[in-house]
Amino acid sequence: MKRDRPVPDREKNRFSARAKRYVRVGANVGGVAARMAGARLFGIDLDRAKNAIELTAALGGLKGPIMKVAQLLATIPDALPPEYALELAKLQSEAPPMGWAFVKRRMTAELGAGWEKKFASFEHKPAAAASLGQVHRARSLDTSKGLGAELACKLQYPDMESAVEADLQQLTWLLAIRRRMDPAIDTSEIGQEIGARLREELDYHREAKHVALYRAMLAGQEHIRVPNVWPELSTRRLLTLDWLEGRRLLQHKDDALAVRNRLATAMFTAWWFPFSRFGVIHGDPHLGNYTVFDDKQGRGKPRPTGINLLDYGCIRIFPPGFVGGVVDLYHGLERGDDDLVVHAYETWGFKRLNRDLIDTLNIWAKFIYGPLLDNRVRTIADGVKPAEYGRKEAFRVHQALRQQGPVTVPREFVFMDRAAIGLGAVFLHLRAELNFYRLFNVAIGDFSVARVAERQRKALAAAGLDAHG
Repeated sequence: MKRDRPVPDREKNRFSARAKRYVRVGANVGGVAARMAGARLFGIDLDRAKNAIELTAALGGLKGPIMKVAQLLATIPDALPPEYALELAKLQSEAPPMGWAFVKRRMTAELGAGWEKKFASFEHKPAAAASLGQVHRARSLDTSKGLGAELACKLQYPDMESAVEADLQQLTWLLAIRRRMDPAIDTSEIGQEIGARLREELDYHREAKHVALYRAMLAGQEHIRVPNVWPELSTRRLLTLDWLEGRRLLQHKDDALAVRNRLATAMFTAWWFPFSRFGVIHGDPHLGNYTVFDDKQGRGKPRPTGINLLDYGCIRIFPPGFVGGVVDLYHGLERGDDDLVVHAYETWGFKRLNRDLIDTLNIWAKFIYGPLLDNRVRTIADGVKPAEYGRKEAFRVHQALRQQGPVTVPREFVFMDRAAIGLGAVFLHLRAELNFYRLFNVAIGDFSVARVAERQRKALAAAGLDAHG
């Protein structure tokens, strides 16, 4: 019997595809960027609020990586002036889906001619569409009980490698303009980190390994579900996972406090346990990456029990010593031990530390660690809207750094800070009231850098991942 073979890969990073993307993105963004640069060059006061609105409108007409880059920038403290961050945060991640004719060509490219015979069913309309790809619901051919398993097939849009490279070049230009306009913070490391993570997100073989890693790290956590990968139905640009049934997290924001606290505790565990024990974080705690599942055991009414983790593209693996710095800074702030605080900053790679710079960094540190240092039941931040979480503190840090800069923020902080802000916003959406101090101290209860290194080594080896993220 003749075996189906995937068609040759015609979607690698190509100059012709990049050139088309440069033209499309440049036409939308170029005018706004030119005004930013010109205002600086000629000493003209720029109406930042107006320019931010125009930039958002320009990006809103584009799809693909540039949309994801804009959303990332909006949630990274000090990557952009606050006026721009506030406007870019309004961009929506939903993208127009590929039509069925496109989908059939893409699936043929990944699984070969006759690919539909590999599924019992495959829905034509996507269940979700985002900036880099879309998800289709399907059913496997396994028929142990007459029906195959429900599947989620994540299919990458065409020419994404070229689009990512072109859009990352645009990002480099925008960040360079930002540095010239406001040199308090050197954003070069931010661009490098975003580029590395975006390129990883295009590799679904790697994402499949991330899923395996999370299944291992969260094994035994009954309130958190991680899907299985279906390797025979997956490629570098197609990832097939179990379909995890659930509802959107925000559907539960008005539930009883006990339910909201249960879901928030699951979120805390899903983020902090992998980091504190394995040096791994989920760098994109976006509301759309989680759903809520019910406990359907017994005769009673099903109750919201835990969370499904749906997306594993943006995963950051840290050196164990970096995790040690996070724990050292926590204990340094807790004990008022300035030497330990300074040691933590040095561990992370901050240069030219002095008293003023340390005091400025402590503004942000005390904000992030504040709930974890407070041994009582509380919200993550009283009276703060989810979209505004962290913005006031980031502004204070930036104003202080203007007097001391330029300061280069180590690239590891790009997604660490972003994830902490995103996680805090989820807690605010749920209006959770928890003892974050106790939760955190459970997470770091047996902490040592050596233990993290050993756990990480074994977990990465089992998942087939390298130790450098």
